[in-house]
Amino acid sequence: MEHSFTGPRFTLGIEEELVLVDPETLLPAHGIEAILADTDPDAPGEVKPELMQSVLEICTDPCPDLGAAAEQLAQVRRRVRASAERNGMLTVAAGTHPTGLTSDQRIVDRPRYRELVDELGWIAHQELIFGTHVHVGVKGADRAMYVTDGIRRHLPLLLAISANSPLWQGEVTGLMSTRTPIFRHFPRVGIPPHYGSWEIFESRVEMMMRAGAIPDYSFLWWDVRPHPNFGTVELRIFDQQTRIEDTVALAALSVCLVHRYTANFDEGKPMVEVPTELIDDNKVRAAIKGLDGDLVDLPDPRSAPASELAHELVTELEPDARELGCFDALEVVRGIIDGGTGARRQLEVLEGAGNEDLIRYLCEETTV
Repeated sequence: MEHSFTGPRFTLGIEEELVLVDPETLLPAHGIEAILADTDPDAPGEVKPELMQSVLEICTDPCPDLGAAAEQLAQVRRRVRASAERNGMLTVAAGTHPTGLTSDQRIVDRPRYRELVDELGWIAHQELIFGTHVHVGVKGADRAMYVTDGIRRHLPLLLAISANSPLWQGEVTGLMSTRTPIFRHFPRVGIPPHYGSWEIFESRVEMMMRAGAIPDYSFLWWDVRPHPNFGTVELRIFDQQTRIEDTVALAALSVCLVHRYTANFDEGKPMVEVPTELIDDNKVRAAIKGLDGDLVDLPDPRSAPASELAHELVTELEPDARELGCFDALEVVRGIIDGGTGARRQLEVLEGAGNEDLIRYLCEETTV
């Protein structure tokens, strides 16, 4: 399998999934084609369709550092917001739309998405969910696989920090990340296997392609995966964030983790394989309680409050953040831990208010 793990290291690309909203009904609006027609193709970043006509993806270009990625992400958010308003819509950023109904959604008329719906049927129609993805540049295929394997054990904690989807189709679910069990219906998602080396990853992907299970590796939607075409490790675990500063904080956390495991690889530290079933069990805990519950610290199992483990991880990564020049952004993660996740803020707004008030709040907070 050809790859582009040739450097430079620790570049950043950020992808966000936003939902278009009718300003009167506050329900998802089927407006992606109007936005695409109104988009300047020469402007920095990219605006792309997703599965549903009410959803769009915004992407930064590969950026040399977090500061450049954050600035460009803000520009694209503003550009999309302005385009939406010109076309009679608003934008909302969250892990789910609080009241949107899957039965009301229309599929984008693109071959990849039509084929996906033909293959998965009802499962694909449930994907009214939104995530934040972070790409970090890595040099060397084996190094990228080591970094991916290392980040696996942190995935539940990353989910807990990013939880931002406590409602589904108008109901409070009792979960902090409802997006997680909805996406779980899809094949080839969740906690990836521990591959151990690029050679093993490559052979197993090619086996699935020969079997006709997938066209290419991009149909492996793991929570963290190597991305050979981009030469990055991609973290896909995060619920979409409402506030852009929270997205940037998660990107800082991501690049610091990649930096730390890159150093471990270069120092020849052996990788401890953590069983998938332990990480997956932890991930369910994170989806339900977010930072308000306990998680099992891995690889040496001990149960502790998720907030305590989150503070420990941030402290551990502070030297990496200083070296990368993103210490202030990493400190925003502490603000999320102490002040509450997006899910917690949504539930607080909902107390004494209605779902429409919550959606208006999300619209306002999405604005840059």
